[in-house]
Amino acid sequence: MPRRTTVEAWLLLLPSVVLLATFAHIPIVATLIDSFYSTPRRNRPAHFVGLDNYRDMVADPIFWKALINNLIYAAGTIPAAVAIALAMALFVDSRLPGRSLLRMAYFTPTVLPMIAVANIWLFFYTPGYGLLDQIAILFGGHTTNWLGSQHTALAAVMVVAVWKEAGFFMIFYLAALQQIPPDLREAAAIEGASRFTFFRRVTWPLLMPVTLFVLVNAVINAFRTVDHIFMMTGGGPDNATNVLLFHIYEIGFKFWDQGAATALTMVLLALLGLLALAQFLFAGRKVHYQ
Repeated sequence: MPRRTTVEAWLLLLPSVVLLATFAHIPIVATLIDSFYSTPRRNRPAHFVGLDNYRDMVADPIFWKALINNLIYAAGTIPAAVAIALAMALFVDSRLPGRSLLRMAYFTPTVLPMIAVANIWLFFYTPGYGLLDQIAILFGGHTTNWLGSQHTALAAVMVVAVWKEAGFFMIFYLAALQQIPPDLREAAAIEGASRFTFFRRVTWPLLMPVTLFVLVNAVINAFRTVDHIFMMTGGGPDNATNVLLFHIYEIGFKFWDQGAATALTMVLLALLGLLALAQFLFAGRKVHYQ
């Protein structure tokens, strides 16, 4: 009987295993193998080059610029998106008139395609005519080329990402908040605990499983961003908004260097794997599912 149960379990898992292997594991292995070969040309097939693609990548200053930009992008967008999402969830979880409309307003940016979001914010950032400059001029300020300056371009695209992602993460926090038993709030109120104490001692620990899930998704989103950068800045000015995935796109499809692109892809996958492992090792210790 136990053996039959095991066979049935594997048969139930088989469709998922086949799909996962077909669209995830096999492509990863194929990409790893391709990273050790040169880019095939019309009259020159691909040949084994060992670690040459990785050596060229390390020697490329644009790679390091894209990596640093991506780390700055992740460090800026992840905490901001998670904190704003939690604040919005706490706000709309309270008894407010019209809170359903407020929840919908918070979630609306999430359902918009990123291309549409990029075009909306392009209007906001337009020098002289955009919404931000019009507000600045109204209060006696001056116009700013938000996307054309190396000092502001990366921060500008980071704001767009936070604006779009915070509402998505809010939904998970809101669902978790609604699962907290009201008896805990009543007991805390009877004991005279303040709202901050209740949040720190009860709410936040109970939200840790959701927080871990949100953090993993936020990290993945921070390193797979490309569409709004493509629309808004094209990686410029002077690679100020160039990030790893956009750099991979340029190397692979603009310059058609398959070997270098696959090497970059493996570095990106390794970086994501290390970040996910670190999250589960450190944040996972504080997660309690019971």
